[in-house]
Amino acid sequence: MGGCFYHENPETLSLETEVIAARPGAVALARSPFYPGGGGQLPDRGVLRWSGGEAAVTGIEDEGTRLWHLLDSPAEPAGIVEAAVDPVFRGTMCELHTDLHILNALVYQAFSGALVTGAQMAADGTARVDFDLPDADNARLRALEPAINDAIRQDLPVRAAHLAMAIAEAEPGLLRSRSVAPPPNADGTVRIVEIVGLDRQACGGTHLASTGRSRPVRILKIDNKGRHFRRVRIALQGMGPT
Repeated sequence: MGGCFYHENPETLSLETEVIAARPGAVALARSPFYPGGGGQLPDRGVLRWSGGEAAVTGIEDEGTRLWHLLDSPAEPAGIVEAAVDPVFRGTMCELHTDLHILNALVYQAFSGALVTGAQMAADGTARVDFDLPDADNARLRALEPAINDAIRQDLPVRAAHLAMAIAEAEPGLLRSRSVAPPPNADGTVRIVEIVGLDRQACGGTHLASTGRSRPVRILKIDNKGRHFRRVRIALQGMGPT
């Protein structure tokens, strides 16, 4: 039920595929390992290679019926190509996304089901998530850092399944965003990501296979965004500002 190539084959970062449409500087592919971005996660980066040339993939444009892979040159490749995702960039995004789920779970548990109002991951190994937390004590939020890293050290399995949207909407805690939910698949299901023993929530992004694959995390800063909202900024160990 449901699913995309990058979800069903998360370890496959390179494959041969066919160009099904092209325009200067962009191609649509029969199959693609590239994650197109969404939910605060950046689209994959990588390279497209073909007989006689190659170009960097710098972004993904979702046309609704097609995903266009944007190239750093005006090339219009045709036929069979190799599509290869940058493994370091994908790995960083997976670490940050899984770590944000850990943080989200801890905030949800400690602050009476507080909902997310926005999130964004960055290429420099930092990320931020915004919560609807009226009058929250910022010191309590900062004190969650050891618990985040404890969940990483426990190396909890991360797995995904698909549920009918109506079932997901009826189960408290599966839809954590105040304003948006992951779009349903064509079959009417929604993808649920579970950190075993800690968290279950709807999500369309890419994740680690287990929490222990992440570097430790530090909380960089907590910003007050009006009376209701708190922004928590995190960074992977060795990345972000020093």
